[in-house]
Amino acid sequence: MKNLLLILLIFFTTISYGQKRELKLTADVWPPFINVEGEKSILTDLVQEALSRMEVKSTMHIENFTDVLKGINSGEFDGTPALWISDKRKEKYLFSKPYLYNQLVLVGKKGSDVTATSFNDLSGKKIGVVDDYDYGDFDKNEHIVIISDISNQKNLENLLSDKIDYMLVDALLIQYMLKYQLNDVTQYLAIGQKPLLVKSLHFALNKNVEKAEEILNEFDEKIEEMIADESFNRILELNWVQADVDGDGKLELVLGSNNAGTSAPKNIYGLMMDTSYKENNPPQRYYVDGKLYENWDNVPKSYKLDLVEDTTPSLEDTYIRLDF
Repeated sequence: MKNLLLILLIFFTTISYGQKRELKLTADVWPPFINVEGEKSILTDLVQEALSRMEVKSTMHIENFTDVLKGINSGEFDGTPALWISDKRKEKYLFSKPYLYNQLVLVGKKGSDVTATSFNDLSGKKIGVVDDYDYGDFDKNEHIVIISDISNQKNLENLLSDKIDYMLVDALLIQYMLKYQLNDVTQYLAIGQKPLLVKSLHFALNKNVEKAEEILNEFDEKIEEMIADESFNRILELNWVQADVDGDGKLELVLGSNNAGTSAPKNIYGLMMDTSYKENNPPQRYYVDGKLYENWDNVPKSYKLDLVEDTTPSLEDTYIRLDF
């Protein structure tokens, strides 16, 4: 009888929890990371794929970023698929582990000096950012002028009309623009080669969401699965990413297709926070089709066919193609 009662308790608890596993999420338009229905929205796809593997239903509502935070705070929404972390935000939200890092590089008009390695190199300059994004303290440089606007597109317009000297743009966004070439503005821009700022990106839930911590822990596990089975790369449409797939604290290069290219990759988007973006010594181990290889020479020749063109800027390139 006791065993029967225990089974029934577990059964009904599972049903009750399953019925509540539905999340109402919100975010602002941030192409190509998040966008309206029918447009490319890679982070929405990524997070909702992880949630679907957890059998958690989710809906996505697009709002202005200020309204995103207000909506989560009021309980109208449960959380957001993509949020930078800060001490102030941790007072109200619970966060997943970082599943991506926004690596922000300096963008200026062609001919601009984009070699700055810190904001202290930019005294007296006007820098365009997006409203209400939590960029941090800009190296505590009080001699730069921060000008915010509603989107990267508006910042680009401000840059080309000389209202600002520079804007901060995510390196992954640059890779997408290189790939899809939405507008022919490439002849006007100069792109910094190393991130000036790196921000961790998280799935966030209001602390009042029932079982929020449990949901986020399971989400972290599903993201690790997606990196290992290479679906993470495929959703982001990146051929190579850096990630610690074997949990040894060291990054590997993870291939997201069957085409590794005919030479070792030089430009890889990093997933985990590390200092490799500042160094010239990238990871040397390769994770290809579920197997680890200690160096490029050990990667089977069958994967080194059909070179995937790598149009990401190299360190030798001062100016690259970039479209918004």
